[in-house]
Amino acid sequence: MGKYGLFDLERQYAFHGAYHSNQVNTWIHMLFIWPIFFTFLVMYYFTPPLFDCPFQSCLGLVPNFGLLFTMTYVVYYVCLDRKAGSLAAFLCLFCWVSASLLAKHLGFSLAWKIIHTYNLLTETIATSGRELCSGPPDGSLFCIARGKYVQLALQSFFGYEPYPGFNASVKARKDAEIQNLKDDKEKKIS
Repeated sequence: MGKYGLFDLERQYAFHGAYHSNQVNTWIHMLFIWPIFFTFLVMYYFTPPLFDCPFQSCLGLVPNFGLLFTMTYVVYYVCLDRKAGSLAAFLCLFCWVSASLLAKHLGFSLAWKIIHTYNLLTETIATSGRELCSGPPDGSLFCIARGKYVQLALQSFFGYEPYPGFNASVKARKDAEIQNLKDDKEKKIS
């Protein structure tokens, strides 16, 4: 489709799918990737504001690093896929608002204790799923993960494709990537 690198939707999904091809691992990530994002946003709530905002005092929505982090994903997901990306963007914004309200309610000390414990638990489960079922993580996987699982849910429940032939193309690229991983593993063994 003329997109490259992080904005090549087929390449991103195929590469991510190759490392997360086991169904157990896929379900573990579907369940835990959003809570991990949420825990980061609660932690980022306590970073200094980037600018003054009228909603800051009444609602507790602080335009800080958490908002910047969220908006980066919002723009990225919408650029990748307008439909599924818009849903992922909405979920990112919902997480930011919810995380901000929770962090404001709990306060710094209690929020950090609860969120670090929860983050450790969710990260451990997600990482264990990856180690048991797939292979090593890659930095680009963290960028695409939430959007991919939104698109995967839409595909599973509604037959969604960003454009005709997308799923078949991704499957072919994923199968080729899996074969490359197997070939590389065999070369290292021999």
